[in-house]
Amino acid sequence: MIDPFGRTITYLRVSVTNRCDFRCTYCMAEHMTFLPKKDLLTLEELERLCSAFVDKGVRKLRLTGGEPLVRKNIMQLIQRLSRHLQSGALDELTLTTNGSQLARFADELADCGIRRINVSLDTLNPEKFRAITRWGELARVLEGLDAARRAGIRVKINTVALKDFNEAEIPDLVRWAHGQGMDLTLIETMPLGEIEFDRTDQYLSLSQVREDLSSRFTLTDASYRTGGPARYVAVAETGGRLGFITPMSHNFCESCNRVRLTCTGMLYMCLGQNDEADLRKALRQSNGELDLGRAIDEAIARKPKGHDFIIDRDHNRPALARHMSLTGG
Repeated sequence: MIDPFGRTITYLRVSVTNRCDFRCTYCMAEHMTFLPKKDLLTLEELERLCSAFVDKGVRKLRLTGGEPLVRKNIMQLIQRLSRHLQSGALDELTLTTNGSQLARFADELADCGIRRINVSLDTLNPEKFRAITRWGELARVLEGLDAARRAGIRVKINTVALKDFNEAEIPDLVRWAHGQGMDLTLIETMPLGEIEFDRTDQYLSLSQVREDLSSRFTLTDASYRTGGPARYVAVAETGGRLGFITPMSHNFCESCNRVRLTCTGMLYMCLGQNDEADLRKALRQSNGELDLGRAIDEAIARKPKGHDFIIDRDHNRPALARHMSLTGG
């Protein structure tokens, strides 16, 4: 699959549910209205869609949410998709999780061939963790991280950099993650969905964060890539890797190799645009795989050059009305 700008699409991110057991303040409103279950694709339909993309050249498949591990019978889907790892059609099957369910599922995930996961974690302070997630318990997440590592799964920590919340804590997060043998990636907050306050109060440029970290650590650009948008540096003092995802201060659109599928079957060719393709309709039409393949091809042909994200005092509303949990975190 090659888009209009010559980029080969090899990475599919799939939101298996828009539900989550946390309510992170930069991601969701506290009182969310989630989709009725009848509107969701079945696990069988999700498997068919993912497999269609693998057949068309996707080599990396990431399951997201919401929180993917709260989807009922999610391990059935993961087990079915793992056959693409066994056949060699897929290089990697992975997921992004908040870690709340990892202690329960880590061994099963490893048995299905999942070797690496991303865990979202923004602070190591239990009170601040409860405040940012509204419902989360830090101890439960840390227990899940231990379970994943015992199962042989490599963990990368994703941290959203938030002004006046965790910016002073970032150096300690680097030392902690690297001390546990985990990479850490810092992410700028993105203007997706209505929340209870102005995102300009949260936004922290990672250019400034990197400058601050450079006064504490020796940072050297690294060629390491995972297939996603992060750009990495090696941290000499810790021996670990630190990633930066900068959709606001420096977008990464020129090398975008991914598309996103929602739990309702809508394909977004760009996280920061509203254009979508209804793959559920194609999936359920009588011609089945033929119609689905044609719909995917038509969608990739509309992939835009880049996103329109902006956060400033003149743009108080989010760039897009949909929440990250719908598109897939």
